[in-house]
Amino acid sequence: MTKIQRTTTINAPIEIVFNNSRNIDIHQYSASKTNETAIAGITSGLINKGETVTWKGKHFGIYMQHESIISEMDFPNYFVDEQVKGHFKSFKHEHIFQRKENQTLMIDILEYETPFGFIGKLMDKIILKNHLKNFIIYRNSILKELSENHQHQPPQNRNTF
Repeated sequence: MTKIQRTTTINAPIEIVFNNSRNIDIHQYSASKTNETAIAGITSGLINKGETVTWKGKHFGIYMQHESIISEMDFPNYFVDEQVKGHFKSFKHEHIFQRKENQTLMIDILEYETPFGFIGKLMDKIILKNHLKNFIIYRNSILKELSENHQHQPPQNRNTF
């Protein structure tokens, strides 16, 4: 099992950061480099506990689908999305939010297991772990910018951001 942990400090109230983190429209905006779009389940707005979303995106030159469910949620401190169907053997993403004075600490803990035995583990070491780490870093930079500007929707035009 591979684990990626990332902490991002955001100068915004915890409620804004929490809601922006579970906003499907903002996720699609932050994942525009992979053309990731919500194609089933909750496809816009805020996703809640027990709800699912199916993502379709282009990774490594191949379109892939990934269905996840929000398996746990404690507003505004914590939520978990887990793979229901997809290309991973298992995939769990914990989103933890902590107040720290006038800031919010956003902690991502991503744990996943690749299929295909040795080949999957090798691909994880060579390319996948770094790809996912960079995906989270970029996504969090978008969440930070939008949250600090108290925006609850992505900009309509990428050039205005």
